[in-house]
Amino acid sequence: MRLLATITVTITALTITLSGCGLFKSEPGAPEITNDFLAKLASGDVQGAAGLTDNPNEAKETLEKFRGALKPEGLSSKVDQMRKNGETASEASVSLDWDLGKNRHWTYPTKFDVRQEGDFWKVHWASSVVHPKLAPQQSIKVTELKPDPAPVLDREGTPLLAPERVVSVLLVAKEAGDVGAVTKALADALNPLDKGITQQSIAEGVGKTPEGQAYQVAALRDPDYQSVKPKIYELPGVRFTTQTSLLAPSRNFGSQVLPAVRKLVENDIAGQSGFRIATIDAQGTEIDELFSKAPEPAKAVNIALSRAIQAAAEDAVEPVQQPTVLVAIQPSTGDILAVAQNDPADAQGAISLTGRFPPGSTMKAVSALAAIQSGKVNAETPLPCPGKTTIDGRRIVPNSSEFDKGTIPLRSAFAFSCNTTFAQLAVDMPADLLTNTALSLGLGADFDIPGLTTITGSVPPATDVVERAEDAFGQGKVLASPFGMALVGASIAKGSMPVPQLVRGKETKADKQPTAPAAASLDPVRQMMREVVDYGTAPQLKPYGDVRGKTGTAQFGDGVHSHGWFMGYRGDLAFATLVLSGETSTPAVEVAARFLKAVP
Repeated sequence: MRLLATITVTITALTITLSGCGLFKSEPGAPEITNDFLAKLASGDVQGAAGLTDNPNEAKETLEKFRGALKPEGLSSKVDQMRKNGETASEASVSLDWDLGKNRHWTYPTKFDVRQEGDFWKVHWASSVVHPKLAPQQSIKVTELKPDPAPVLDREGTPLLAPERVVSVLLVAKEAGDVGAVTKALADALNPLDKGITQQSIAEGVGKTPEGQAYQVAALRDPDYQSVKPKIYELPGVRFTTQTSLLAPSRNFGSQVLPAVRKLVENDIAGQSGFRIATIDAQGTEIDELFSKAPEPAKAVNIALSRAIQAAAEDAVEPVQQPTVLVAIQPSTGDILAVAQNDPADAQGAISLTGRFPPGSTMKAVSALAAIQSGKVNAETPLPCPGKTTIDGRRIVPNSSEFDKGTIPLRSAFAFSCNTTFAQLAVDMPADLLTNTALSLGLGADFDIPGLTTITGSVPPATDVVERAEDAFGQGKVLASPFGMALVGASIAKGSMPVPQLVRGKETKADKQPTAPAAASLDPVRQMMREVVDYGTAPQLKPYGDVRGKTGTAQFGDGVHSHGWFMGYRGDLAFATLVLSGETSTPAVEVAARFLKAVP
């Protein structure tokens, strides 16, 4: 037989009484028939196994139901003892080990008689041949026992995704009678929980569902289900199923991170299923439990996100009408602490992680570092900050509202955000200086972060003088994501680019580890970022500790409208905020203020 090689059939004890000149006749005897029966049973040859019994029809029916319920991947058997009972009968004591897959085994002993009929030996059939507790007219039922999924915990061990009971509300139209009345009752009850559920949406869903099948109207957390149960439980055609699902604290909490994390770790948190086997009668009623193995829950998974910081970030972006995002990173570790988007931003996709926008004057942190590292200027170097300037005779660059500060130190030009100063600084820079400096701070780096897709941005080399001047104050061809600018802030705070991390034990791969900027060049940039808060463009942040950063206003499209930015850090917390079409940096600074006020 094909699977015979995998079957262990041994006789460990033989109790007999010798008589005559031989123990068995020349035809296959009791041991051979026993081994052949077990081999055929293991290989799935039910008809062959049944044919070795003295009641093939009944044996075949029972064995088919037994194997059909188990759906085994294999069977190992061992003949522990054969005891001869006279000249024409033997009793076989056998151990059976059913391999049910997924590292599940069901092992037990059983006994059956092997009897001689004429010249042939056959297994004396009884339902107890396959299990000693299986009675006539009975079969078995196998039930999988799934453990609850393990939770996903934040950096402090607080649950971000936890198992909760979920109730699915289903509607079978053909059982509903007055479908219109039922759909209206469902919509009235469920719409306060989910504005997307309306009588029209239910009707459309039912219309697309094949006749006789159930349409899922909603999946409700148990507290929500209990609140509407009195209104929907007795509705005709409405059914309910329950399951345990891994859920965030609220519907949209961490919406740009947690769904991806759940998918990434689904095998890690699933645990090992147990199973239960019981005998059932012809009507399917359970009679007796034969075996039970408890499920084994998996260990919790930890991620870098902070529930408290994520909540603070979401509360900070939520009040803004325009699409608004905030990304926070821990400079010392690269841990991604928060990724928050409001509803208008969610409607545009994962713009916090992969959106590419002109960074505006937040780019001046890169430009200032590049200029200082070149050795041509320092923080105290006096530089002109006229209301507007002309680059290469072709491009007029203005300050916001064309403010004019005269000649001031570089640090003050940074604090007041003088476009004209930085445009002129870039004129004499090598084509790739901004590119390389940006990369040293993470802007332009590429990461493979398990569970997330990210883009930092791009700062292409600029051989054209005008383009280079525009790049220096965050216009031109420079693009950045909020994630990328948060990484710039983290790199300035740390002194080198931290590699972003999300799921513990699943390390991020970086396409490169750029050379860190010189500390002597970074120190004045950090001080200039403080002066932005002390007397520059972000005084709203002064009450919230030692905040250092840079504001940004970035024109886009036809140049009529602008996005608002803030990028910076406080201690070991770096972050970037972006308000699309914010027109100025003020809304982004206000988001940062709400965020910092809520974070200890």
